[in-house]
Amino acid sequence: MISEPELVGEDGPGSSSDVVSGFDPEQGTGGGGRQRWRGVLWGVAGAVTASAVWAAAVFGYGIGGDGKPDARGYRVESDSCAAMELKELGRALGVPAAEPATELDGIEHPALHRIRCTVDFTTVVLRGPDGEEDSGWSTGYQASLTAELHKATDPRPVFEAGSTVTDIDGTAVDRVERVPDLGDSAYLLITDDNTLRLSVVEGGAVMTLALSTWMSYNGEGGDGEEIPDEPEEPELLAYRGHLISDMRDVMKALRTG
Repeated sequence: MISEPELVGEDGPGSSSDVVSGFDPEQGTGGGGRQRWRGVLWGVAGAVTASAVWAAAVFGYGIGGDGKPDARGYRVESDSCAAMELKELGRALGVPAAEPATELDGIEHPALHRIRCTVDFTTVVLRGPDGEEDSGWSTGYQASLTAELHKATDPRPVFEAGSTVTDIDGTAVDRVERVPDLGDSAYLLITDDNTLRLSVVEGGAVMTLALSTWMSYNGEGGDGEEIPDEPEEPELLAYRGHLISDMRDVMKALRTG
């Protein structure tokens, strides 16, 4: 809190209320009067500074006079999963197997709107270690979007605190990168379950777009048949640029949708 600066100079025992307020008709424009006027000016300057700090909070951080975050034009409703077009990931991974599916833990509350959506991409058959076309192993990819619009409290302090976590729901975080020029703040997290997670906060909106992969063996594996060695898991960091580009499109769609 910015306290009001003390007045310059001390008032003597015989000072009147006018003297204390910075104006002494007995002294006119003498030195003591100038000192007291200087004190009043410092007080005004302090008030102006406090007003400037408040204005910075309003315009720089998107917090209104009622303390509520600025929505920045975002809309998060039950039909917002349509924002998951994921054109860049689709070019890299193949056309999604189906339209985005809306999960059932959405929230529509005066303080918070939240949706969660998932998209599964076409399963890819992997080559074996010796180069054979069908090793019996295949990999699939899933993208998920969580979008929240906070209407009562500013989510940014909690968002920043969450960017330093070492695990998410018991899964270790291997690496954290700050992503510049995306929302108010953005972080890319890589977890040890081979998931790439991009989280962005802008005003009262918090969005997380994640890409994960899984592997399965589709061969017979019966009658003593030896299961081929599991191929190496795909390197998800290769899709970092695709994830960021698709997040920009998601953010734009949530603002215009």
